[in-house]
Amino acid sequence: MIFSLVPSLPIICPSRPAAAATAAVSAPTSVNTASVTTSTSHSLEATFIQRAAEIADKSAGLTAPHPNHGCIVATPSGALAGQGFLFGQGTKSAEVQAVEAAGEHCRGATAFLNLESNECPGDDVAVSAFVQAGIKRVVVGIRHPLQHLRGNAVRALRSQGVEVDVLGEDLQSIAIEDARKACLLVNAPLICKAASQLPFSVLKYAMTLDGKIAATTGDATWISGVTARHRLSELRGRSDAIIVGGNTIRSDTNLELSSALDPRLTARQSGGHTPLRVVMSRTLNLPEEAKVWDTTSGIPTMVVTQRGARRSFQKFLASKGVEVVEFNILNPRDVMEYFHDRGYLSVLWECGGTLAASAIACGIVHKVCAVVAPKIIGGSNAPSPVGELGMIEMSQALKLVDVHYEKVEEDMLISGYLQPISDVAPVIPSRDATLAADPAVAPCEPNIISFYNSWDHYGSLSNFSPHSVHMADENGDISTWMTVEHYYQAHKFIGVDDPVAQEYVEKIKSARSPEEATRIARLLQKQRPDLVRPDWDTAKLDVMYRALKCKFSSNPGLKSMLLSTAGSVLVEASPHDLIWGGGRFGDGLNYLGRLLMKLRAEFLSQ
Repeated sequence: MIFSLVPSLPIICPSRPAAAATAAVSAPTSVNTASVTTSTSHSLEATFIQRAAEIADKSAGLTAPHPNHGCIVATPSGALAGQGFLFGQGTKSAEVQAVEAAGEHCRGATAFLNLESNECPGDDVAVSAFVQAGIKRVVVGIRHPLQHLRGNAVRALRSQGVEVDVLGEDLQSIAIEDARKACLLVNAPLICKAASQLPFSVLKYAMTLDGKIAATTGDATWISGVTARHRLSELRGRSDAIIVGGNTIRSDTNLELSSALDPRLTARQSGGHTPLRVVMSRTLNLPEEAKVWDTTSGIPTMVVTQRGARRSFQKFLASKGVEVVEFNILNPRDVMEYFHDRGYLSVLWECGGTLAASAIACGIVHKVCAVVAPKIIGGSNAPSPVGELGMIEMSQALKLVDVHYEKVEEDMLISGYLQPISDVAPVIPSRDATLAADPAVAPCEPNIISFYNSWDHYGSLSNFSPHSVHMADENGDISTWMTVEHYYQAHKFIGVDDPVAQEYVEKIKSARSPEEATRIARLLQKQRPDLVRPDWDTAKLDVMYRALKCKFSSNPGLKSMLLSTAGSVLVEASPHDLIWGGGRFGDGLNYLGRLLMKLRAEFLSQ
């Protein structure tokens, strides 16, 4: 596909096939992107950075929310040579994709990143790709907001002789500030996680022109038009979880599933991301007959409630495959803190006015997306999108910032932030800056090292990390698996004499991300338990260990990182996985951490 960022940007056709550019366009006067002294070059750099931010968002809805990385490689003449974006956790980095697409045109070129590359223990793939390809200069939209990654790649590149410019620090202009803002917004969930230790929360609703989200009878079908509904539905695929309150379930007179939770209305592409469905209810005064309790299609569902509520109903939910999580006092902030611990980046609130008001009052809502339909329903008791907030004067009203208006057929889509993303971006001094200010401060080695997502400090320990394994199959032939998780999930069905099992092994192996591989395997395991190899319960630890050993043995950097943890307890910090993880209260078996410590001991004894 041929595309042009601005009329003056030519596109290079690499000598080998590449996804980023497949044809050449006649080039007008070339521009030297290495110069930053003129407004023209700032404009060009801002355009490339904005393009990087734009493509960084391309996997939205296809995989679970993750740090959005986009990379553009441009030649010294200002031609687009290659591009790439991070598809999902555990997949090939944007930087490597862009370098591969640009090929020989990387020599002396400039790379543009919306977000500083990951550079953490055992993972220097992005920086190495730039250095080995001959990239001369890197322009970074924003430094990485996570403390353990912030500034690492910038320092590593500069130490290798690569020129690095960071927007807002080394480059400043109106165009640059606009580009920097685009970088902030595309990674608002990641910035929110770093600044507040909470997921990025979006409140979404549709209302009539007189501010009603339903008639007095509770009927809300339909307030907005089809196109506007689909636009709002796209937010679901961008979320780790969708939250509704108990009233949403109880008010459904036909005991049908609310449109907010109807799996037929889940906005996801084929094979895409399926968010967790969450019902918040203190009392669990909920109907037993509701589609939301049907988890046979592989859509995960959770109920969060107050400790001790309706034990019998909790057992009923568990029998349906619904996860129940209890809180001493149920409130939106505690739930969001739990979801942060669970590794979630983004949460969508599709609740009624009472729960929406509680979430806003707790200070955990960051963005609002509302559709206003040109309809009037009236009714003094008809519900509104936000309940009582205790405000008595208009001067107390909460004002949105960065407000965007869009006409969607007959409806109006309005979105904005309850607080500027740039204001919550953390200012975290680098390790070097800290030591310069106080040489007595030295990093301490923890006795417990926790890891979970692949972008965590020790994320390379994860079975989801983007490191392939080359393993011998049952015939002795070497086979390559994208991640340890791909290998592990496929081996649930390997050796089973059934064409369906064999077909799914290949589907799992070719899955685009470890998340997709897990989803395919778990759904088949649930629907066809007869296809799971009979010895799986006793064999799975050995399968995982073999894959981990291959991963760390074949990668010296990873092995060195694992050995550097000697003396520390390794804990897979999943709060909900009580088998492979440590559990919410430390009550998990932590088998992944145990296997890694076993492997570490084996390496140390060699």
